[in-house]
Amino acid sequence: MTTTHSEPLAYPFNEEEGLALNEAYARAREAEGMIRVKLPYGEPAWLATRYADARFVLGDRRFSRAAAVEKDYPRSSPGTRDNGILSMDPPDHTRLRTLVAKAFTMRRVETLRPRVRELAAELIAGMKAAGEPADLVEDYALPIPVAVICELLGVPTVDRPKFRVWSDAALSTSSLTAEESEANREELREYMAGLIEQHRAEPADDLMTALIEARDVRDRLTELELIDLCVAILVAGHETTASQIPNFVYALKEEPARWEKLVAEPELVPAAVEELMRFVPLGAGASFPRYATEDVEVGGVLVRAGEPVLVAGGAANRDALVFDDADKLVFDRADNHHLGFGHGVHHCLGAPLARLELQEALSALVREMPGLRLTGDIVWKTEMLVRGPRSMPIGW
Repeated sequence: MTTTHSEPLAYPFNEEEGLALNEAYARAREAEGMIRVKLPYGEPAWLATRYADARFVLGDRRFSRAAAVEKDYPRSSPGTRDNGILSMDPPDHTRLRTLVAKAFTMRRVETLRPRVRELAAELIAGMKAAGEPADLVEDYALPIPVAVICELLGVPTVDRPKFRVWSDAALSTSSLTAEESEANREELREYMAGLIEQHRAEPADDLMTALIEARDVRDRLTELELIDLCVAILVAGHETTASQIPNFVYALKEEPARWEKLVAEPELVPAAVEELMRFVPLGAGASFPRYATEDVEVGGVLVRAGEPVLVAGGAANRDALVFDDADKLVFDRADNHHLGFGHGVHHCLGAPLARLELQEALSALVREMPGLRLTGDIVWKTEMLVRGPRSMPIGW
């Protein structure tokens, strides 16, 4: 068992442009034990890159997210963040998650499918009417999850430009000062607090009203927890899906035979979405360190109590010990237990909704735009926790 600390490697490894998985991850998976890494700010950490190690750390209660709040945790920017429910452990995490979980059950989410399908069709019709080129991000990928999460939560879609700026800052890895990060967080909290007061005055049949009832009638959460929970749902509920739609198209157009297969066999789209979730390394690097609360052995390494571990899900999803032809897109892959939505208590709450949106968005494109092609240079997001195009010019 390894217990000594080698000199940590500079992290993250991935380039911001494109979706390639840096070769350093393959070397890390092949290394004996886990490797040590150092982000621009915070203390060094162990990096879990093998599937078994990643799944273990994500699922074992001896690893704490809440402990990071009190630490100089590994991060890409100088300012520290309290990530609300994402920074909690049970039982507090369980208490808040239970309040929201009913809105994201597969049965409840499935009732949204006709609306998402209709929205995708309308957006494609709009792009065709406006003529080439269109921007797949602004004209299609963003409006779908934004409209859905706004309707679900009860946020006016006309406010999208406001929370788009706040969301970018919340997910930014740039050198925002601690003061700038805090100012951005408080602006978004103030905006959400105003919406909550509007909902208190005029209750509606939406998730925000249900959470307000949990606060005001049943005293299940504090006012700040209510505000931060709504903020987390709003940001997480659109950003990753809006990034993955163009990411999926990019990955498929890199392998044109895969795109043509979906055009010919659209019934493969659900399986393709799962495979693309496995294949596309969305994160610029691993995020949300987990701290060992006691000495724990992980992949031949003794992680001491108080030490952080970062989980590289994108690398774990390419582990050849678990996935045959791990670096290839395989639509008929059996038992695709990828970690694209995480694992354990912090498994993505909105996974059923994200799956539905990705399925309908991709289905509509292969059906209505079978000749879709890139018509110009992609502008990639920079200095963000998630990778993906900021603009993607397309023709059809």
